[in-house]
Amino acid sequence: MKPAWICASVLCLLAACGESELDTVTFEGARFAGDLRSERGDRAAFVALGGPASVSLEGAKQAAAYQVVQHCIAYLGSSDVAWVNGPDVADDKLVVQDNRVVLTGRCIEP
Repeated sequence: MKPAWICASVLCLLAACGESELDTVTFEGARFAGDLRSERGDRAAFVALGGPASVSLEGAKQAAAYQVVQHCIAYLGSSDVAWVNGPDVADDKLVVQDNRVVLTGRCIEP
């Protein structure tokens, strides 16, 4: 019984290492990581990041937008978003910081 617990513990530790598949999007064969931040007092407002933008702006936008949808569904039960700076912005107007696309907006409550 003890070896089974040791194996299970090691597998859990290994599973926690590295980047989560939930935080990545594959676009045209390349992997893009996304991240999202929101204030604890106002979960509807967010800043989402996706990159690397140098590989593909479209892939970076998709990674950030994916994080937005997951966040809005988790906290407000809807994937509707009022974008301030969204994925539909022209590439030359898109905000890019530290090789990551920055998307901002607010989740719309149902």
